[in-house]
Amino acid sequence: MNVTSEGYFVLLGFSNWPHLEVVLFVVVLVFYLMTLTGNLFIIILSYLDSHLHTPMYFFLSNLSFLDLCYTTSFIPQLLVNLWGPGKTISYTGCMIQLYFVLALGCTECVLLMVMSYDRYAAVCRPLHYTVLMHPRFCQLLAVACWVSGFTNSALHSFFTFLVPLCGHHQVDHFFCEVPALLQLSCVDTRVNELSLMVTSSIFVLVPLILILSSYGAIARAVLRMQSTTGLQKVFGTCGAHLMVVSLFYIPVMCLYLQPPSGNSQDQGKFIALFYTVVTPSLNPLIYTLRNKDVRGAVKRLMG
Repeated sequence: MNVTSEGYFVLLGFSNWPHLEVVLFVVVLVFYLMTLTGNLFIIILSYLDSHLHTPMYFFLSNLSFLDLCYTTSFIPQLLVNLWGPGKTISYTGCMIQLYFVLALGCTECVLLMVMSYDRYAAVCRPLHYTVLMHPRFCQLLAVACWVSGFTNSALHSFFTFLVPLCGHHQVDHFFCEVPALLQLSCVDTRVNELSLMVTSSIFVLVPLILILSSYGAIARAVLRMQSTTGLQKVFGTCGAHLMVVSLFYIPVMCLYLQPPSGNSQDQGKFIALFYTVVTPSLNPLIYTLRNKDVRGAVKRLMG
């Protein structure tokens, strides 16, 4: 039986642990509300306060908007599936979700790399920073991040649409993603899996290598600093970005760059739950808790 003729999929999600579904519903809802509140706060504050009209907060606003879109692309569907017995999603809805989840995930990988370059320019090239990170150039970098992610997703989504999905309707995940859908295919999908592995390596490993290279240069520059105030500022901004990079890249690498094993599917669901639900909610806290610029902006807005 062809899945497309029926017009729906069943997202199994966490059906193997029915006693956990109510707990997961509450946890996911709390983190989703934190994500919405925290990221909207950063976007609005960066827009309203002129002191935050800098490249760092421009890219941070892009990251916050990206996280809002990323979580909204699948969390409402996840909450519905966790709360009720019905766990279906339409074929069209699944393909739309597949496209946006993949596009926004790839965009975040590239955007985090661009943010590390901004920190490198600020610390290692302070006299040339305003020239290197000109507003027009920052806008072009942001556009390049979004275009690269959505272009890559368009290619993978197109090739996934071409694969005949036969047999049962059950997708062994809590959202529609390429590897889970390829498991439903009744033809050889090694070409799709190889292309997914290659592009995953490009969008994960290459940005990660460039990020580590940027912070290697920053570390060398920091060791030459003699100002305590400068050191604290560098560690404050760069440390926050490194923490965000770690929370995003480590789960992604564990999930997509490891060989498959017997228990990898169940483990992968919880790893994916962490980097798709928890990490976007922590990003605003990490960037704002010890940030003097943000605290100053809040005080100015409150009069």
